[in-house]
Amino acid sequence: MTAGSEPARYADPYLAGVGLGLVLLASYVVAGRGLGASGAFASAAGGLVQAVSPAYAAANGYFSRYVGPGVSVWQDWLVLEIIGACFGGWLSARLAGRVRWEAERGADVTIPARLMFAVLGGAAMGIGAVLARGCTSGQALTGGALLSVGSWIFMLTAFAGAYALSPLIRGAWR
Repeated sequence: MTAGSEPARYADPYLAGVGLGLVLLASYVVAGRGLGASGAFASAAGGLVQAVSPAYAAANGYFSRYVGPGVSVWQDWLVLEIIGACFGGWLSARLAGRVRWEAERGADVTIPARLMFAVLGGAAMGIGAVLARGCTSGQALTGGALLSVGSWIFMLTAFAGAYALSPLIRGAWR
């Protein structure tokens, strides 16, 4: 992108949705698993704990699922998926001329406050993913594709909650 030129338009959401569905199908064919994100962070945490204290990791019921002899956290499907998603997101933004250092926020929100809310929101989503035993991508994409009733209920309530909450939050972005 040259100075003064406009960034490329965003992808068509319907085309992007079809592409995401094809990626989900490919993940079943190639890896035998669906998409998700929270498992990657659990695997990475297990690998880090194992590197620092192998005995503790092996004795801990949570971490022991992600560690063991011959297990490399960097070969876990979900860890590779997240690395690929980060690289793909960066590459897409780079090709569209949208890579820049900024914090998108409303006029009345300071950058430190915006970053604090982003961290708190991410932490809340992480805690929710642990409590729900899966993240939104695993619930909505993988569970929805498998026609899981619980996943469909989750998707409907998540969309309903977002629509109900959006008028309250919209003012902060103006």
